[in-house]
Amino acid sequence: MKLGKVEFCHFLQILALFLCLSGMNQAELSRSRSKTYFQSGRMRTKRSWVWNQFFVLEEYMGTDPLYVGKLHSDVDKGDGSIKYILSGEGASSIFIIDENTGDIHATKRLDREEQAYYTLRAQALDRLTNKPVEPESEFVIKIQDINDNEPKFLDGPYTAGVPEMSPVGTSVVQVTATDADDPTYGNSARVVYSILQGQPYFSVEPKTGVIKTALPNMDREAKDQYLLVIQAKDMVGQNGGLSGTTSVTVTLTDVNDNPPRFPRRSYQYNVPESLPVASVVAKIKAADADVGPNAEMEYKIVDGDGLGAFKISVDKETQEGIITIQKELDFEAKTSYTLRIEATNMHVDPRFLSLGPFSDMTTVKIIVEDVDEPPVFTSRLYSMVVSEAAKVGTIIGTVAAHDPDASNSPVRYSIDRNTDLERYFNIDANSGVITTAKSLDRETNAVHNITVLAMESQNPAQIGRGYVAITILDINDNAPEFAMEYETTVCENAQSGQVIQKISAIDKDDPPNGHQFYFSLAAEAANNHNFTLQDNKDNTATVLTRRNGFRRQEQSVFYLPIFIVDSGSPSLSSTNTLTIRVCDCDADGIAQTCNAEAYILPAGLSTGALIAILACVLTLLVLVLLIVTMRRRKKEPLIFDEERDIRENIVRYDDEGGGEEDTEAFDMAALRNLNIIRDTKTRRDVTPEIQFLSRPTFKSIPDNVIFREFIWERLKEADVDPCAPPYDSLQTYAFEGNGSVAESLSSLDSISSNSDQNYDYLSDWGPRFKRLADMYGTGPDCLYS
Repeated sequence: MKLGKVEFCHFLQILALFLCLSGMNQAELSRSRSKTYFQSGRMRTKRSWVWNQFFVLEEYMGTDPLYVGKLHSDVDKGDGSIKYILSGEGASSIFIIDENTGDIHATKRLDREEQAYYTLRAQALDRLTNKPVEPESEFVIKIQDINDNEPKFLDGPYTAGVPEMSPVGTSVVQVTATDADDPTYGNSARVVYSILQGQPYFSVEPKTGVIKTALPNMDREAKDQYLLVIQAKDMVGQNGGLSGTTSVTVTLTDVNDNPPRFPRRSYQYNVPESLPVASVVAKIKAADADVGPNAEMEYKIVDGDGLGAFKISVDKETQEGIITIQKELDFEAKTSYTLRIEATNMHVDPRFLSLGPFSDMTTVKIIVEDVDEPPVFTSRLYSMVVSEAAKVGTIIGTVAAHDPDASNSPVRYSIDRNTDLERYFNIDANSGVITTAKSLDRETNAVHNITVLAMESQNPAQIGRGYVAITILDINDNAPEFAMEYETTVCENAQSGQVIQKISAIDKDDPPNGHQFYFSLAAEAANNHNFTLQDNKDNTATVLTRRNGFRRQEQSVFYLPIFIVDSGSPSLSSTNTLTIRVCDCDADGIAQTCNAEAYILPAGLSTGALIAILACVLTLLVLVLLIVTMRRRKKEPLIFDEERDIRENIVRYDDEGGGEEDTEAFDMAALRNLNIIRDTKTRRDVTPEIQFLSRPTFKSIPDNVIFREFIWERLKEADVDPCAPPYDSLQTYAFEGNGSVAESLSSLDSISSNSDQNYDYLSDWGPRFKRLADMYGTGPDCLYS
């Protein structure tokens, strides 16, 4: 099977047209392949499919299917007995075949950038038997490229930087465009670069896309940023080629090509003399058009009469020179200073030294202004000494201050009492002489630090401060004493000459040559037969036994008076008592028991055992008392009175009443009239043990007498009632008295009154008001009629 002649001519025409359009000067021609095989004992050559590959242009926009090629078999006699089928990529969906003629058409627009070729398989079948008359063969339909894709900058837009003042040809950045067309076929994917915007400052290499500087000495301070537009065009830049563009932002980076310059050749500042040390006097700045490290500079004072009075430093953020005071200013001593200040770049680029020296000078004049200053002491700290034996009014020392201003105003002195709360010292307001105001004690406070105030007479608001340290000199005014409270023991089996205690002494005084103490027994103990004392000559002494053996039954404690003398002038002494207890010791001489009472304890029972026995006995007694008390309480009945005086007692129950029909909860008669006989009533919650005085019946007597008797009766009842806690309480009574002209206004009393009001209508209100209707109604069935 081979291509038909007509189809082959059509193919050659299309191929020639395509080659003319794309500039391609060669084509692939089809060749026949033969295969030799034997059949029925004879050797013959059978023809196979005849083609190489089919070509079809991409992006076909016609309305009819695009003709691709034709398949034909030698077996096909043109009588319709052979049919052709197509399978593989795009068969039926993209490519269709006429089963009778073998013509192949493309039914859809093809895009080489999506798929460059399709692999299909062809088969010739006998139409009747549907069996193949030729072996299945595979062929390729290749999509022929056209220039339908413009170049694209996939990494754009670009940003780049280049140092200012760079020479011509300095590389900035490389841009790259890609074209989706076939780079192996024609010039559709061959791109060249050009610059559309950014000339004459920059240029671009047509083939590589490298952007370079095109002008020398581009100054960042004049213009620091450029926007470039780069074009990439395919077809080697020829007419009809497609193009794409991208933007490139080029920033000129700074170099140190500008020296610092002061805006002015001289500066002047006024400063008050009272400005404290380290205060800022002025800030100056040398202008530098550079930025970043290239603008960093340092300042220094190179000349002038203020080298010691001022210093200059640099602010790292603003690159300003900050002038500060290094020592106190005094208008009376010097009224002005002149400084020569130099500013220098810290990072100098040797390439630009020809642009001039990278430093500058200026002059700063500082005028000191006079202010009213507080008095100044001749010394910042005065040191004085005084003996603690000094009498009141003793002169300790003198302080002096003066007004530093030209007016030289007189000064008055005083002591800041916040530093002398106990008022140990006084100062003469005019002379500044400090004297003692109270007796001093070095042992209480060895050094007094006081503040002396000096104020101007003409302007008391101006106050100067001076500091005085007064050291108290020691005298021998404290006798020595034991260094601690000694508690000494001696064993019953102690031998004569045995050391039982080593003692030392202390003295609150502080002699310049140190302490020296002398120990001895007091006169009353010098001849005792029990203990002796040995002075060790090193401010300590040793207590020793003078006899063998001690007995606690005879004497359990000894008191040994010891006489201690110091070496002061005059010397002082004291007698201190050493307590020595006689103890029972073990074999190692360690005290076990030091109480003489231990001998009277029963044998075999220790103190702990006796305490346990005593505790058990006490517990049993408490239990017996509790049992007896509980039995007595069970036998004593609680007596409750049948009636309560509801005006004196408040009884709370956690239940609900019976409503309007419940009249049994309290005595109504007790509320109707106060002029009733009050019986003595006992408390229901306690057993009455004391009979209260009966209360008299209230009679119609004057109100003041009624109130007095009423309160008196309540007072006596509260006094004699021991079972009504609290025993001390506030008694409040709401007794209104009797004999009112208006009579009682309570409806509870209306039952006994001669009121003309008719309450018969209560019977019509229903069963809930039946009780009230019976009580107040006037009918024949009235309860009290």
